[in-house]
Amino acid sequence: MRDPSLIRNFCIIAHIDHGKSTLADRFIEKARVVDARKMQDQMLDNMDIERERGITIKSQAVALEYQAKDGKTYTLNLVDTPGHVDFSYEVSRAISSCEGALLLVDATQGVEAQTLSNMYMALEHNLEIIPVINKIDMPAADPDEIRRQIKHDLGLDPDGALLVSGRFGTGVDELFEAIVQRIPAPRESSSDLLQALIFDSHYDPYRGVIVHIRVFGGSIVPGQRIRLMNNDSEYDVEETGQFRISLFKTDGLPAGSVGYFIANIKTVSDVRVGDTVTDAARPCAAPLPGFREVKPVVFSSIYPMDAADYNELKIGIEKLKLNDASLIYEKDNSLALGFGFRCGFLGLLHLEVVQERLEREYDQAIILTAPSVRYKLKLMSGETVFIDNPADYPDPTRIDSAEEPYIKAQIITPLAYIGNLITLCMDKRGNQSSFTHLDEKRVELCFEMPLAEILFDFYDKLKSTSRGYASFDYDIIGYRPTKLAKLDVLINARPVDAFSQLVYEPTAYDRAKKVCERLSRAIPRHQFKVPIQAAIGSKVIARETINSLRKDVLAKCYGGDISRKRKLLEKQKEGKKRMKTVGDVELPQEAFLAVLRTNEDEERK
Repeated sequence: MRDPSLIRNFCIIAHIDHGKSTLADRFIEKARVVDARKMQDQMLDNMDIERERGITIKSQAVALEYQAKDGKTYTLNLVDTPGHVDFSYEVSRAISSCEGALLLVDATQGVEAQTLSNMYMALEHNLEIIPVINKIDMPAADPDEIRRQIKHDLGLDPDGALLVSGRFGTGVDELFEAIVQRIPAPRESSSDLLQALIFDSHYDPYRGVIVHIRVFGGSIVPGQRIRLMNNDSEYDVEETGQFRISLFKTDGLPAGSVGYFIANIKTVSDVRVGDTVTDAARPCAAPLPGFREVKPVVFSSIYPMDAADYNELKIGIEKLKLNDASLIYEKDNSLALGFGFRCGFLGLLHLEVVQERLEREYDQAIILTAPSVRYKLKLMSGETVFIDNPADYPDPTRIDSAEEPYIKAQIITPLAYIGNLITLCMDKRGNQSSFTHLDEKRVELCFEMPLAEILFDFYDKLKSTSRGYASFDYDIIGYRPTKLAKLDVLINARPVDAFSQLVYEPTAYDRAKKVCERLSRAIPRHQFKVPIQAAIGSKVIARETINSLRKDVLAKCYGGDISRKRKLLEKQKEGKKRMKTVGDVELPQEAFLAVLRTNEDEERK
């Protein structure tokens, strides 16, 4: 087994699109983990959706063998992390298994919101931080200015910052040496009892759950009987190994190492991220503290298109939950859509990713309801309840007051876009809390605003308004009073619970009007007129009508008196009246997606 003093565990953290995955590619290339002919861009991004969007969604680990200048061969366990604010939980998990972090700063963009957020997270875990200035090959690169920002904004030593180009591999050798010299080896455990943290896992249909662990004390070897401390379940270890793009089998994992074990775990729910693995015969005294648990902030219900596919959807969500520890779900049902699941997400991008993964990886045709946040209601009886589902909204006469979650939004932007961004935030009910000049070119804006306002199109508008230069990060700061109402949508005078939404009452009319317009375009025409109404309680506040298809009953009437034509038309009208009373409206999947669509999507169409 490897000597712990020759192990270095580190992660790469940065704002989105600062070149983390590209730099990880150069590490893999230099360490010759894979053959040159098999090398490709975004080597650690193994999901199609990651490659298509050019983003990292899930943290991935890889073990690199590196011979340093001192003649010793080190094992460098690298974890590549996402940069988008929705996936900060992945960063927290990666940080919990490392002793050091490479903090990447784009030489053209500078320090941005998520750069600060990730640095503070690393400092909380006492990680050794190495600042790295990436993309120095770009024509607009300004390393001297970035060094000044590293000192002024981050409070780190600018002389310790390394210049690299992830694209061309410039400076990667110096970075390898800095990792060996500046990042400490894993701390030695005072006990030889097995103590390992589960920081991730994935499901293999043939071998069961493959558990990703960081060993803090003792060692884990094949044949050992281990215990998961969360539920006291015990298993026999079949295989241990390292991540070298594919799984690389080893004869054990000593203290300080990062790797995986397979123990024929078939019950998906047994493995909980953040749990502690210990020896069944000689268990450790207490579980490891784990890492910061991130709570979901956006809620939506997922239903199968065909009710007969419910069990397949359930299995798919269970397996996806194993790969995505932040996904929260519980059983739900709807009069319109049948049985499904109420799910919690970390943001709209997270919701989109889960939807695409269910459709691609598990071949599920699904319908999502409009996303919502969790509201706090104080009832007349004095009881306080939390609701995120419109179906749980109580009678308004029972509600004393309502509160909604607020965020502190941190926006770093060039001076040229200040006016438009302030207008955007104020339109979203934001209150400016601070305005700070970071330097002569950049400003930090802090706004306090409702979380519900940033759900649909805020991030897209922020990027388009600032031409992509503004960066955005946020933290939940608590609940504040609001005027809440339940918006019901009626199709042909029947309420469809899947379209119901919890909205801010003063802006309910605008939301209702948009929903009715989108549904009128998405629902096909029928043999009778279909009214689409949006109502708060018994008061209808918006309406659209889908005109009926008209059969040409006069085609056979090619002459004669006008009364003959009127008679045929009256007969048709009577038939349509009867059809309206017994007929039902067919709602295609596009109708449910229309409620989710943002304004930008509407404009593109």
